Amino acid sequence: MGCQWCSDAWQDAGKLVLRVVLGAVLFMHGYQKVVTVGVDQVTAGLFGAGALNWPMPSLWAYLVSYGELIAGALLIVGLFTHWAAKIGVVIATVALFSVHIKNGFFLGTGGYEYILLILAASVAIMTTSSGKYSVDTWCKNRNSSMGGGM
Repeated sequence: MGCQWCSDAWQDAGKLVLRVVLGAVLFMHGYQKVVTVGVDQVTAGLFGAGALNWPMPSLWAYLVSYGELIAGALLIVGLFTHWAAKIGVVIATVALFSVHIKNGFFLGTGGYEYILLILAASVAIMTTSSGKYSVDTWCKNRNSSMGGGM
């Protein structure tokens, strides 16, 4: 006998909460980089000479900034969810190993506890479905009712 809270409806609600919260976090990080701080400052402060010192720092700054912004928005509405979560996985993995892991576990020292949660949430969403409450599912159901496959 299963738990009444583990029904498909509750699983879909859980997917919705996880997807929207992760999407909001990614979106706000991207928004901060694009609008508040500015991508030029992200280039200088994170990817440029004094920090990671990556080749083509402007390219990386734009990819990360707009990647977070767009992936976050897509996750919030549940559109192209698998691909948006993949962007989250890539960004979180790179941030984990290039920035945070050397600082230890705890967030207060710039550690990896927070980015690890973003990575885990991104993997969870990427490896499951977007859930019933998403544009992906709405499109799939609409297409199926019209006799097509998605």
